Amino acid sequence: MKGDRVEIVVDIGNGVQTFEIEATRAGRRVDISVSRGVVEVSEVTRGGTTIRTGRFMATRIVAMVEHPAGEDRATT
Repeated sequence: MKGDRVEIVVDIGNGVQTFEIEATRAGRRVDISVSRGVVEVSEVTRGGTTIRTGRFMATRIVAMVEHPAGEDRATT
């Protein structure tokens, strides 16, 4: 759903870096899959076409937060 987003905090060795994947248009969604030590977060259309993808090593992820569309961005 438009506005859904996933925030991923990754350990980069000397600190952390934050990444966001967001469903940017109506009819899109954010999918998360985990396999073989890799977490993949993708923005996907209604038809199943992947628009953008972020891949992260599971051992490096510090936090992963799913924000529903109705949640206010200022509260994070």
